Amino acid sequence: MTASGAHPARFNVLGVGVHALNLDRACSLVVEASRLSGKGRYVCCCDAHSITRAKRSPEHRRALNAAYLATPDGMPLVWLGRLAGFRNITRVYGPDLMLAVCRATAGGAYSHFLYGAAPGTADELAARLTKRFPGLRITGTHSPPFGPLDTAEGETLASRLRELRPDFLWIGLGTPKQEAFMARHAATFDCGIALGVGAAFDMLTDRVRQAPRWIQRSGFEWMWRLSREPRRLGPRYLRTAPAFALGVLGQLSGFKRYPLSDDEG
Repeated sequence: MTASGAHPARFNVLGVGVHALNLDRACSLVVEASRLSGKGRYVCCCDAHSITRAKRSPEHRRALNAAYLATPDGMPLVWLGRLAGFRNITRVYGPDLMLAVCRATAGGAYSHFLYGAAPGTADELAARLTKRFPGLRITGTHSPPFGPLDTAEGETLASRLRELRPDFLWIGLGTPKQEAFMARHAATFDCGIALGVGAAFDMLTDRVRQAPRWIQRSGFEWMWRLSREPRRLGPRYLRTAPAFALGVLGQLSGFKRYPLSDDEG
């Protein structure tokens, strides 16, 4: 048990246990977890795309279910959480979580390491964050090579972390790459906690424009993103939206059961 109380409850979405959180609670838990003993803690920000992939991929589902926190990154998950009885749940969006944790730890003894995105992005993000939050300590950045991350890349990062021992390791590789990377390597990382925040690196450096807040709250952010990148996102949304909706309808109706553990039923 931490100062914020017991670990938050989870609700089942297509076999993934999503934690019932709001942004303030998530920030508090992450900051506290960064100073706990032991290794292997990581955070996944879950949206409909990630959940639908977990429905098809046992490996991805195990990675999400093994996370210290699996946050409701998308509004459909917030609505499902409220339907499950968690009235105080709100969206815990990767970029917002990153900003909240940086704000909470600026000027203190906490340190951060940024890993991911294209060359130069992590460095620019470090400069922007330290300007926005005076006293924020970012002790290192690294942009991995494009493509699959092999064992050698994991060992390279582990070596940097042994030297720097940051409290927070921010990972911006995108889904499912970052979740697989954290599940495979987090136990070897000398850091307080690793957080997979997807496109937050690009969004917080304005390389990718974020939807206006009212669109984010409406649940139609996917339509806004699709209008801006139809060729890249069109095929993904054509696969994800129907699969997610049908899966949820099947689960809510009782027609289909999605156990949280591969060993169940």
